Amino acid sequence: MRLGIKWLLWFVGIGVYVMALGGVFYYNLFKWTFDEKLKQEIIEKVKVYAPTLREGLLNNAKAITFDEYDIMQSLIKDDRISAIIYISRQGTIRWHKEPRFIGTTWDEFQKAVPPLTDAITQAYMSKMPKVRQVPKQPFYEIAIPFSVRGEIIGIVDLLVSRAGADLLIGSAMRKYVFGALGVLFLLGLPLYFFFHHYVISPIENLRDAVDAISIKNMNLRFNPRRDEIGDIAEAITTFVNKVKHEFVTMSEKDKLRKDAEQQWWRTLLNIIVLQEQYVLVVDENNNVLYANFDIGSELDKNVHLLDVVDSQQQNLLRLVGEAFEEPGKTIEGETVFKNENMYVKIVHTGEFADVSRTLILFYPKPSISI
Repeated sequence: MRLGIKWLLWFVGIGVYVMALGGVFYYNLFKWTFDEKLKQEIIEKVKVYAPTLREGLLNNAKAITFDEYDIMQSLIKDDRISAIIYISRQGTIRWHKEPRFIGTTWDEFQKAVPPLTDAITQAYMSKMPKVRQVPKQPFYEIAIPFSVRGEIIGIVDLLVSRAGADLLIGSAMRKYVFGALGVLFLLGLPLYFFFHHYVISPIENLRDAVDAISIKNMNLRFNPRRDEIGDIAEAITTFVNKVKHEFVTMSEKDKLRKDAEQQWWRTLLNIIVLQEQYVLVVDENNNVLYANFDIGSELDKNVHLLDVVDSQQQNLLRLVGEAFEEPGKTIEGETVFKNENMYVKIVHTGEFADVSRTLILFYPKPSISI
């Protein structure tokens, strides 16, 4: 996988991970903020009517007054409030949106409509407003007690919907997601250009410079850099110089070995080969290593056997092929060499330690006397 793709996947993965963590944090923050705002708004709205409600509870404990009735009607018109239970200090239902429950005792009402939470009980005991989440439902039950000189004279219990808060939370989270994606894009764009300019592009240039290295031109053409990529380029240059030195050393050793071998063949064959005989020694590539006659070129320039022997001499080439097939065996035959009919003997040594040599001896046919 390309480095740029890896970086992109890494950046997107880290970005999504951070967005997810931030999303959890902001969701809970929004939920707490909007829920608290909802609770406080409802409680404060009821507290505005607290003096009128207290007066009604004290002046007429058995029946609701017109002012109290108007307050209940005003509260129930609030889209956030789904239900209201108004309880007097005697424990009777003072107001309910269903008239059949008005005037019934709290115990009778609980038998018909089981309480959703313990908000009323907790508000009565603590004499403070209590808010409880309705289990598995998007509602809060808010119980607000009214007291005079420490004595509870009535309680207003409201069932408040969280639908509006959920809409606000959803809207806020959508804005968060779009904002986070925008930040991720705006942050990733300059980072990508920085990464591409200072990392990917220099690496590609270094790759092209390494690809351009050849045996004939072992030079790394790469502009010096004072960073990690420059260190890599310097290390490659050092390695190439070492290889170049090894090639020079090997070439010199090969030349010395070739000169030594040529001297060895010259010394040996000068003793064995007669003056009227011609001898050639070729390597595994049929390049001439030694000749006891002038071949018209220097041997260190890789003179091929076909440059010395007429390629039309199919008989000679066939004999050389037979010698290759049977190493160590002397192959004899006749051929034309230097425009003379001659006998030829060919011996192929085979391969020993990656060294393969073939000796070709030409000698004239003996004259026939009459």
